Amino acid sequence: MIKLRKGLDITLEGKAEEKKIQLKSNGKFALVPDDFEGVTPKVVVKEGDHVKAGDALFVNKQYPEVKFASPVSGTVREVVRGERRKVLCVRVDADEQQEFTDFGKKDVSKLVDEQVINALLEAGIFGYINQLPYAVSTNPSVKPRAIFVSALRDKPLACDFEYEVEGQIDDFQTGIDALSRIATVYLGVGVGSKLENTKNAEVTVFDGKCPAGNVGVQVNNIAPVNKGEVVWTIGDPSVVLFIGRLFNTGKVDLHRTVALCGSEVKNPAHVDMLVGEELSTLLSNSYDAQKSVRIINGNVLTGRPTTKEGFLGAHTSEITVIPEGNDADEMLGWILPRFKQFSVNRSYFSWLCGKKKYALDARVKGGERHMIMSGEYDKVLPMDIYGEYLIKAIIAGDIDRQEALGIYEVAPEDFALAEFVDSSKLELQRIVREGLNILRKENA
Repeated sequence: MIKLRKGLDITLEGKAEEKKIQLKSNGKFALVPDDFEGVTPKVVVKEGDHVKAGDALFVNKQYPEVKFASPVSGTVREVVRGERRKVLCVRVDADEQQEFTDFGKKDVSKLVDEQVINALLEAGIFGYINQLPYAVSTNPSVKPRAIFVSALRDKPLACDFEYEVEGQIDDFQTGIDALSRIATVYLGVGVGSKLENTKNAEVTVFDGKCPAGNVGVQVNNIAPVNKGEVVWTIGDPSVVLFIGRLFNTGKVDLHRTVALCGSEVKNPAHVDMLVGEELSTLLSNSYDAQKSVRIINGNVLTGRPTTKEGFLGAHTSEITVIPEGNDADEMLGWILPRFKQFSVNRSYFSWLCGKKKYALDARVKGGERHMIMSGEYDKVLPMDIYGEYLIKAIIAGDIDRQEALGIYEVAPEDFALAEFVDSSKLELQRIVREGLNILRKENA
């Protein structure tokens, strides 16, 4: 067990209840390349082509053997492109009767590392595995020192993986078994997790506040990454289920449990959806359409704004609906005691109310300003790095300083809480991502 003392738990209204609602899909799906960080897509299908579930829609241009599979069988409706012909998504209209490409059931215990990797590449699932350094989709040409899997989701309103994995323990174990054939697997879980007895993995229990569930935080506290080393990371434990189902059934099954949550949702609950499924069915009548809301594809800290016409992200386990805040009209502004507003540094009187749930909106509440070295990042960053100095080094473009301060160990999501508490209102996750991209290009 590792106990982390730094961090911050934000309790919000609208957490999904442990019940599932049934949805009838409208048959519209799309796979979005931007969900796979670091991938330059090359589309391998044309409009009008018929694909089966498991057939490749696009590949990584840099590593063409890394395919990305269609979640459903159907007809390729459109390859949507943006500026400079950038591929935004590949849309597929699903068949009424689903067909699956059969990759064959496999006994993981009889496979070697190359056979496991080739099976994942062939089925188009390998690209769901990320790596440190750079926090990008990994490539099969570099063998990892270890594989880190986080089965602890502790961000605000997060979909509890303990609930999702019920009835799927065998698939999860098979996924871990497969990964263990490649390298040593380190599995991070929460206190009292039913996954503590997982075999073929070094299980570590993390006891602490958010972001203890971040796979980057777990890597830093178990075995930090040094320059020249590569570790594979799975911060989305549903990917382990995808891998397990592939070997147990021989088919690509990208079903996952998603939490429909947020203070604006009428009945927060869970739902089973496929990766890339259109959100309109899920979001219809789920909130008051007359109100100004922000729909987030993912978590409130790390997700992206979307609309009803958006599609479920490849690593998304929550669809969150919160107030936009553009219609807020507060008399006297910050002078009021604000018992219903959340504050980290006790600027509001709400800290006197104990542990209560808040209905926060999407306002930034302030403008960008100069950084003050107050140590506020360090209070919510349970990693052995100097967060504020690292951010300054990235802004200054000092690569040597970035390396010395541990940029190879971090991912943008590790700075999500620091961005939330930042009094300078800087977009820290964007800054870290740009720094990692520049460093990856320089070291290529």
